[in-house]
Amino acid sequence: MNYCSLCAHRLELRVPKGDNRPRYCCAHCGAIHYENPRVVLGTIPEYDGRVLLCRRAIEPRSGFWTLPAGFMENGETTAEGALRETREESGATIELLDVFSIIDVVHVAQVHLFYRARMANSAFEAGTESLEVRLFDEAEIPWDDLAFLTTAGTLRAFFADRAQGRFKTHVGFVEGHSLRWHQR
Repeated sequence: MNYCSLCAHRLELRVPKGDNRPRYCCAHCGAIHYENPRVVLGTIPEYDGRVLLCRRAIEPRSGFWTLPAGFMENGETTAEGALRETREESGATIELLDVFSIIDVVHVAQVHLFYRARMANSAFEAGTESLEVRLFDEAEIPWDDLAFLTTAGTLRAFFADRAQGRFKTHVGFVEGHSLRWHQR
């Protein structure tokens, strides 16, 4: 960040009075510009025991499979964002259930949040950000072709919970090349 979005003067990186970390500050108008993590919202859409995955048509990780997900927009709740992203990427009509996983991805300043979801019917189609969309049985999941650690970890936890007959909320973080779940 170089210039103030309020007055267009050059910004300086410094610790503002009363704060404890460097922020972009405007010496001209006094504005402090905070940079905060971005929220990625998605779903685990299930239909007839199978899970809906999307093959990405965009970077990062174009050509790899993922759960339908994307960035939260201003003016929407996490539930609204998860519904919107699922519709945009897969064309599926879903009913949101509970929050299933919340994962901190600190190295890219993101938080990933996935809801369990029930598909209303078997209708779906690839949106502009998906090359294809498909329902998978657990045994068919393309584990080696999943786009993100958060997708793989969420799916593994989902299938483990489903096998136990009960779902819980999973909270974790990406550390290096692994996803670690907080123990509860």
